Amino acid sequence: MKPIKGKQILEQLGQHKGSYYYIDVAATVVEKMPKQKATRLVCNIDGKLSYSCGLNHKGDGNFFIIISGKNLKTLGKKTGDIITYTLTEDPNPLGVAMPEVLETLLAQDDDCRKIFDSYTDGKKRSLIHIVNGVKDIDKKVQTALNFLSGKIVPGRRKE
Repeated sequence: MKPIKGKQILEQLGQHKGSYYYIDVAATVVEKMPKQKATRLVCNIDGKLSYSCGLNHKGDGNFFIIISGKNLKTLGKKTGDIITYTLTEDPNPLGVAMPEVLETLLAQDDDCRKIFDSYTDGKKRSLIHIVNGVKDIDKKVQTALNFLSGKIVPGRRKE
């Protein structure tokens, strides 16, 4: 995929759409991406900040990439400022680093590996984020095992 470069005024979505700061990405651009709307990207803003990201539906057939408030603060930007950006395909299809403890578990347990490999990339990312949120190594392993056995379901609150 060729890098996609652009310049735009930094805007914020309406409150009913999440109030995100964002980069607009036209549907015609997304259609040319390798996995279209499922393509994971690396976004570079103003040549100063790079981060992995995905595409979100805007609701009108087009897409957007979220720019976090933390990233805006790092860049010293606010609504109305002009940003330049470059989007490239993320070489890591998950867009996040695999925790060492999960990598080791998957290398040692064929059943866990088969379950993990059957997941969508989004569900794999959920597992990685959940495991990364646990500090204790033993608890990380147990959390991963619980997720892989279906005892933890992403997006569902504990009762």
